[in-house]
Amino acid sequence: MKRRSLLVGAAALWPTVTLGQQPQAPRRQAPANEPMPPVVFVHGNGDSGALWINNLWRFEANGYKRSHLFAIDFSFPSALSDDSKVQPFRSSTADALKELSAFVAQVKKDTRRRKVALIASSRGGNAVRNYLKNGGGADSVSHAVLCGTPNRGVVNSETFLVGSEFNGAAPFLKGLNGGPDDLISGVELMAIRSDKNDKFSQPDGRYLGQPGKPTGVGFDSSELRGARNVILDGVDHRETAFHKLAFAAQYQFIAGKPAGTLFITHEPKPTLNGRVTGVADGLYTNLPVADADVEIYEVDAKTGERKTNQPVHRKTTGADGQWGPFIGSSDAYYEFVLQMAGQPITHTYRSPFLRSSDVVHLRPEPFAKADEGAAAVVVMSRPRGYFGVGRDKFSLDGKVPPGITDGVPAISSARLPFESGPRTVLAVFNNETVVARTWPTKQNHIVVAEFLN
Repeated sequence: MKRRSLLVGAAALWPTVTLGQQPQAPRRQAPANEPMPPVVFVHGNGDSGALWINNLWRFEANGYKRSHLFAIDFSFPSALSDDSKVQPFRSSTADALKELSAFVAQVKKDTRRRKVALIASSRGGNAVRNYLKNGGGADSVSHAVLCGTPNRGVVNSETFLVGSEFNGAAPFLKGLNGGPDDLISGVELMAIRSDKNDKFSQPDGRYLGQPGKPTGVGFDSSELRGARNVILDGVDHRETAFHKLAFAAQYQFIAGKPAGTLFITHEPKPTLNGRVTGVADGLYTNLPVADADVEIYEVDAKTGERKTNQPVHRKTTGADGQWGPFIGSSDAYYEFVLQMAGQPITHTYRSPFLRSSDVVHLRPEPFAKADEGAAAVVVMSRPRGYFGVGRDKFSLDGKVPPGITDGVPAISSARLPFESGPRTVLAVFNNETVVARTWPTKQNHIVVAEFLN
């Protein structure tokens, strides 16, 4: 699929962002001296606030104070299969509403502001809409931007995903979608969607494990009726929130003016921190993990080998799960080693950190059944987007890993087994290269090469 709008230069950016915009209600004009609201970023299903790191950096690069940018971490980020039936370590729409409401109240208290702006990815938009319509949130929110949120559902069916909050025919979305439009009085609303490249807005059920079965929804399932709807050609489900063009639309909508830059300005000595979070019953949680050991090593940019045998940072987490702070360098490459009870020792290699961040959260990487018998395993991970065959240039150790198929981008991680080591492994995604080293699985080690973009 041709990716028309992702490779444009800055001069062509603004017409691209507004391409495909739909008719909308007139925007309320804010007073010229009204300060920009604090921004709360709301993550999607199974995710954490760590995914917003680039958006946070770009808002900072355009003049936002870091103290006015917040990213929530829902305790149990994965949705219930049926929103009315309790499942361990999953959350209902009511759970998400309760946590978001409390988080926004705390942000208002901390910033002494009357209203905040909300930017949500995927399932996070369900929590935002529920908060605005049913949780009294309209009095506390000036703007809400929903990115790839399946507002009409990933399906609209009486027989498929029965009771799911993602089913347009189930009670949750039926309640939100009742009425002639999706507008909320006093709140500026915008939705960002892909043209036809969002795996959760497809007429066919292939990406839900039901190939050939009609879903009952279309490519426009994530639009908001009556609101501002921005279409970004070629972006995938996750990129509707995390791509730089998505940021451009988010910033312009909230600030009322185009962003001055899409580039992330560097800090020579960024301060990094985050939380170690765990796994329960095969599901990631965002609950802090105590007694986890974290080590950071500076590594060679070309080989991934450690520059010294001593870590540049080491800490055992306390009850808050915090593994930092650590003052690094914006041109250095690091290996993060996470060791916690009951999980593989996870070595994560990433591109340099350009600015300070306190959302560098660490999760263990579990072994998969396909890893059995391998001397080493390297996982190539893109948390903020998917791998698109024909759209992107990507490889792991010079190969396209198995499981990444043609069509709509739908896979965010893939792995390769290795028969021997240790050795250098290159992970490539477009213009980003992450250099990693293999570690032996027989000693309970697994490697993740994580892309920032």
